[in-house]
Amino acid sequence: MIYNLVKIIDNIIGFKTAQAHCDIPCKIYDPSTAQLAALSCVRLMDLIQEIEGKDDMRVADYSQIARLVSEKESASTEVKEAVSVIWGDYFKEPQFEQVPNMHRLAHNIMVQASKCKQNIDRKEGEALVELVNEFAEAFWFTKGVGVYRVSCPYPPRLDVVYPDLKG
Repeated sequence: MIYNLVKIIDNIIGFKTAQAHCDIPCKIYDPSTAQLAALSCVRLMDLIQEIEGKDDMRVADYSQIARLVSEKESASTEVKEAVSVIWGDYFKEPQFEQVPNMHRLAHNIMVQASKCKQNIDRKEGEALVELVNEFAEAFWFTKGVGVYRVSCPYPPRLDVVYPDLKG
C-alpha cells in the first residue's frame, strides 16, 4: 500500500533518481578508471592542438574543438569522481597510516584536474597523469600488490602504473 502511494506521488512530482558508485560498499575499487580518464585528457588536448595548428580553420573545425573541449572537461571530472570515491570509500585509518600523504595527494589531483578543465596545456595533462599514477601506486601498495610502469599501448603513449597481479 505504501509502495503504491509513493509510486503515485512519484508519477505526479517526479522524484530525482539517486546515483552512487557503491555505498554498500561493494569493496571493488580500482584506480584504472581515473588513469584512463587522465590519459583521455592528454589525448584530447593533443587533438585540440592539432586542429588549432591548422592554417585555415573551417566551421567544422571549430565545432570539433567544442566537442573535444567538452569531452576533455568530462574526462577531468571523471578523474575527480573516480579518485574521490576511492579516497572517500576505500581509504580508512589503516590505509592513511600506510600512505600518510594521501589527503594531500587526493587534493592535488583535484586541483590538477581543475587546471586541465581550464586550459589545453599538455604539460598540465601530463602532470595529472603522473599524480593519478602516484595515487594508483599508493592504492596498490595498501593492497599489498606490486606495480610496474609501462607506456600505454595507445595515444598519448604515456607511462601508466599497472598492478602486478602475477606476483
